[in-house]
Amino acid sequence: MDILIMVCQLLLGLSILVFIHEFGHYISAKIFKMKVDKFFIFFDAYGKKVFSFKRGETEYGIGVIPLGGYVKIAGMIDESMDTEHTQQPIQPWEFRAKPIWQRMIVMLAGVIINFIFGCAVFAGLLWTSELGFIPIEQLDRGIYSYPLAQNYGLQTGDKVIAINGAKVKRYEDIGSSKFYLGADLLIRRNQETLSIKIPALLDTFKKGSVLFIGAENFQPIISEILPGSNAEKSHFKPGDKIVKLDSLLVSSWGDVKTGLSERKSKTTLITVYRNNALMTISVPVDSMGMIGIKSKAPYTHEKYSLSQSVNYGIKDAISFLQDNIKGFRMIFSGKAKASESIQGPIGIAKIYGNTWEWHKFWVITGMLSLVLAFVNVLPIPALDGGHVLLLCVEFIIRRPLPAKLAYFTQMIGIAMVLFLMLFSIINDILNLFK
Repeated sequence: MDILIMVCQLLLGLSILVFIHEFGHYISAKIFKMKVDKFFIFFDAYGKKVFSFKRGETEYGIGVIPLGGYVKIAGMIDESMDTEHTQQPIQPWEFRAKPIWQRMIVMLAGVIINFIFGCAVFAGLLWTSELGFIPIEQLDRGIYSYPLAQNYGLQTGDKVIAINGAKVKRYEDIGSSKFYLGADLLIRRNQETLSIKIPALLDTFKKGSVLFIGAENFQPIISEILPGSNAEKSHFKPGDKIVKLDSLLVSSWGDVKTGLSERKSKTTLITVYRNNALMTISVPVDSMGMIGIKSKAPYTHEKYSLSQSVNYGIKDAISFLQDNIKGFRMIFSGKAKASESIQGPIGIAKIYGNTWEWHKFWVITGMLSLVLAFVNVLPIPALDGGHVLLLCVEFIIRRPLPAKLAYFTQMIGIAMVLFLMLFSIINDILNLFK
């Protein structure tokens, strides 16, 4: 059942993404009065398809190989490798008969609509599903700096002004996950403004050490005791203010989290302030570094308005794309391993997970839409970016490229894409045994 749920989410997500991508090519081709012979979700290799129907001049259908899709535009050398039209006179409804700027738009339309869809998903989730955001000015005591962040020069109490040159307005903009690829920080410490460069922390994050900086720089007062927990058995009470863990003085909730994490599977003496008096309680810390207590952060979430959702949705989408570009560069520079960074269909299915949660589904699908936009715009033959590159060459030399050259580059591109697909699938299979 778990595998079925993962497969169904993968197929639904891919179907949505392929449809909107190919619809971008389809509708732009129609606007410029190009003849569209086929519109297929997934590939109908050797004519094999789940079903199809024809309406007007176009055959619509679903192929049997769920690794993409395509729109076959008359007069264009594409994935079908059909070159029969090159021996015939150019017809006014063909792709090759249209001005370069129109062909350029048709080629970029899929990428553009994927980007727009990704932004729309991010914005829609912020508006409808997210609790809201914490305005950065509410962190009046500054951030809490965990030991990993302290290693790179950050301190508890620092106030983050900007990250990677962008002014920070939400705490969510500086969460720990923002630092796995590195970042340039501008902070205010006391009355001084400092610039701190954080290197890529990929290896550290892979080991599970993801606590970097947080909003836990507030009073360490217990607000809730979890039923059946060690804290309940040891008679902690809501309202207790933690003062010490063994001999470690505590001044913030972040100190509590850090101190308990360092005392996993140990019995710890915790000093609390209760009813105007200090008392010390002995409590076992579990293997996760927890005793079963919670504290209520003194921050109020500001609900996203529609305009804020759109604004931050676009910013978050662009930030995600920038991270992907940075990660792509790291792979080619040897700073990151392709085998650990590239996911195939099995890897993507595992990311979706074995439980159907619509919020998570749309988050992942929105991210994949942006990844699809980025990958497709790369100047690799057979991808949209490869077609755009050939159109740029045609514009420069002021004449159409020879059909044989276009066919040859397309063959190279298809070989590269197939190799990448094969690599990702084999990599997925190998990761199953790790």
